[in-house]
Amino acid sequence: MPALQLSPAERKHLRGQAHHLEPVVLIGADGLTPAVLKEADTALKAHGLIKVRMFSDQRDERMRALEHLADALGAAAVQHIGKLLVLWRPIPAPVRAAAESAMPGPRVVKILKFSKSGNHRPQIKKVKVYGNQRVTAGGEIKRAKPRVTSVKKKAVD
Repeated sequence: MPALQLSPAERKHLRGQAHHLEPVVLIGADGLTPAVLKEADTALKAHGLIKVRMFSDQRDERMRALEHLADALGAAAVQHIGKLLVLWRPIPAPVRAAAESAMPGPRVVKILKFSKSGNHRPQIKKVKVYGNQRVTAGGEIKRAKPRVTSVKKKAVD
């Protein structure tokens, strides 16, 4: 994959966002191994913008590693300052959508109530269900049951 190209304004914005980040990938004495590439790819999928720390004293070796990482992962090389390398790649849309839909909190649920005679239309009722509640098969809203404690713990309390 070819590396992404950034405009100077985009690069400046990403450098500002990366300032407070901690390195999530560390490159040791073995250099760029397949395991390091896989870990960097996983971090880019999860975060989009990552810092990589490389424990090498040769500047040109770090520059080659940054270019190789950007080419191999299809990312943009944002910054190389000291032993820190900053990479950016947009987060894939399906991963982002799945993370947003799994957000905790209240959700709206439609409950269908069928008529007893069968001649009428079912009634649709929209109900807000909170995190500690559940909808039963009969369409009722119940709170989650409290945790069951053992008999021994009840005796101690």
